Order: sequence, then C-alpha cells, then structure tokens
Amino acid sequence: MAVTTRGVMPMATATIGPDSWRDATVRGIKVAQKVVDKSEKGAILGKQLDPLPTLRDNCAQQSNTTIHKYVREVRMVVVRLREYLLDTNEEIKSLIRGKEALEKALEHRRKDILLNQQSSAIRLTRPPREKVLDGADELLHAELKHLLKLKKTLEAQLRETQKHLQELDGVRKLLTAVIQERSHVMDLITHAVSSVTANGRLSSRREGRYSRQEEYRPESPSNPMLGEPDPMGPFTPDAAKAIEEAREANLRSAALRRAIKESIDKTTILQQAAHRSVNDGLTQKLAETITMTQHLQVSSGENRAAMHRAQRWYDTTDKARTITMGPVSSSDLTTRERLERPLVRVYQRHPGNQLPEAHDIISGQVDLLKSLKATSRNLGLLHLARMRLRDDIRDKKVGADVDAHIVRLRRRRGNHRWVMEGAEAQIPGQLVATRPHVECP
Repeated sequence: MAVTTRGVMPMATATIGPDSWRDATVRGIKVAQKVVDKSEKGAILGKQLDPLPTLRDNCAQQSNTTIHKYVREVRMVVVRLREYLLDTNEEIKSLIRGKEALEKALEHRRKDILLNQQSSAIRLTRPPREKVLDGADELLHAELKHLLKLKKTLEAQLRETQKHLQELDGVRKLLTAVIQERSHVMDLITHAVSSVTANGRLSSRREGRYSRQEEYRPESPSNPMLGEPDPMGPFTPDAAKAIEEAREANLRSAALRRAIKESIDKTTILQQAAHRSVNDGLTQKLAETITMTQHLQVSSGENRAAMHRAQRWYDTTDKARTITMGPVSSSDLTTRERLERPLVRVYQRHPGNQLPEAHDIISGQVDLLKSLKATSRNLGLLHLARMRLRDDIRDKKVGADVDAHIVRLRRRRGNHRWVMEGAEAQIPGQLVATRPHVECP
C-alpha cells in the first residue's frame, strides 16, 4: 500500500506575527507529519510481519508436530532396542541349550573316565600270572589320558559359556533399563509398529519368518533410520551403546554356540574311537588268552597221556624186577631156578668152569632199580608239569573271564544310560573272587 504524504500548507506572504512564532509552528507541523508517516509505515510493516489471531493455535500445532516427531523417533529407537532385547533373550535361550548339551557331554566324559578306571580296577583282580603289563593295559592308560584331556577341554568351554551368559544377562539388563528410560515419553502413543521396523525392513518375526542370520549382519550404531547419537535427541549415546553391546554379544554368542557344537562333536568322535580301540584290544587279548588256553589244554592232555604211559612202564619195570629177584623164600624156588641146580654142579666139576648167571641177575636187578628210579623222577616231573599246566589253565580262564566281563561292561555302559551315583564304589570284578575253582581236564 502506497504511503500518502501531504505538503506543507503555504503561508501568507505578508505576515503580521513574528518569524519565530511562525517557524515554531512550521516545525511542529513537520514533526507531526513525520510521526504520521512513521505510523503509516509501521502499520504496513505490521500487516506483513505481525502474527495472525491464530497464533495460539499455530504455536500449539507446531509444538504438537515437534512432539509427535520426537515420540515417533523415540518409538523407532525403542522398537530397535526391543528387537535387540528379543534377540538377546533368544540367544540366551540358545546358549543355555548349548550349555546343557555341553554339561551332558561333560557328564558322558566323566562316565567314560569312571568306566575306564573301573576297567583298570577289574583287571587288577586277575591272577598274578596274568597281571603282566600288556597292550590292553596300555590302551586303557592311553584312553584315560585322552579322556582327561577331553574333559579339560569341555570344562574350559563350559566356563567360557557361563561367563558369556553373564555378559548376555548384563546386556539384557542394560537394554531393559534403556527401554524403560526411553518409554517414559510413549504413554500417549501406540507402542506397536505394524509394518516397518527400526531398520526399515518388514518385521518377519511377527509373520513367523524369523531369521537369525538376517539379524546379525554387521551394522553401525549410527543407523540411517536412527541418526547419529545425540544426548538431547531420541537416539541417545546410552541407546547406541546398548545396541552395540547387544550386537557384539549376540555375534560372540553365535560364534560360541558354533564352537560348542564343534567341540561336542569332536570330543564325541574322539571318545568313540578310543572306546572302540580299547574294546578291540580287550577282545584281541581275550582271543589270545582263549587260544593259549586251548594250547595249554592240549599240552595238559599230552602230559596226562605221557603220565599214563610212564606209569605203565613203571609198573611193567617193577614187575620185571620182582620177577628177576625171584621169590622171597628160598623154599619157594624150583630146581630149575636154583644157582646150584644139578646141571650147574656137573658143569663146575672141572676147574675154571664158572657161569656169570648170578652176576648178570644182580646187574639186571640194579639196572631195573635205576630204571624205576628214573621213571619215578619222570613221573614226578610230569606231575609237577601237570600241576603247573592246571594252574596256568585256571589263571588263563580267570583272566579270560575278567576280560570278557570288562568287554561286556564297556559295551553295556557305552551308551551312558546309567547313573554315576553309587557306581564309583562298585567293582564288578569282585565277581572274580567268587568264581568256582576251575579244574584241569
């Protein structure tokens, strides 16, 4: 709008009043004119810049818009924090299941160690002849060292798992605290997000298509949807720290779960290999013992036959010596058996006609007596050999029974479906002491 200016009213050329009086009036008029012009310009500028009568409503609308924007951004941050809280809870559950599997594997290794110790203790009940260190003992010792090493590995893995569970619990508490702090401004807005999550992708968890690999892809706390952390903004440094710690803890937990699975599988495979090796060694020793027992039984049979032959020879020799010695009383001698029978007396009438009959009879008796003594010594040696063979056979059978019992025990308890309580004091090998005496055939 144009500003109108009025000119100075012309004065009469001929004046009666004084000039000072007239000049004062003119100055007053000019000042009034300037004030009028300034007022007009202020009115025009006010029409352009002054607020409308709807200022209160406009201010309220702007404040509401700012609040809504801030609350929506806070809700986005809270949704993101809740996603990480859910991921952390799921990770804790998965890690607890891994911890339980680890404890179960550790219990199995402890049972394997106890079974190994029981096997070694049972082998100590063998007879002294069978207690010579053999390959089965070496296999049992090697299995024990191997199992102790596997047990230490699993225990270290279990300690690491428990420590990481505590870290995840701390992260969960931090996320819960941040969520509670951020949710203080969300009382007047819905907490649910229907279609889009904080990182801009579809919420697959709500639709039943939850993918853990999708959740753990690397990302920065300064998410484009969340912006840079601002202490006075919706995405505070505490929220960024909680998200970063949760992401790193979940990634470490996933790696730890994979390591737990690999460790359990590896230790199980190694334990089964060692278990089979010991069983095969014990089975081979059992077969060797049975073979040696069979050879001993054959040798014992040959010894028995030799004893019978030697006894028959002894009886025959003794009978021959008895016949050679003749009857006890001389009155029982017949004429033909006497050394001074008529034929001999007639022959000895000439000098120098002597017969070696008496010397030969005495020499034959001495030889037969020596043969009897030698046969008796042989019978004694055969009897001693038979006793040793019988003891060896008995010890071999006891040793075979012990090894067979160990093999059956290891196969029966190889599935770990037995309770350790009370089994530590049980030595099944005590059955060896109650076995009946094994007689040699």
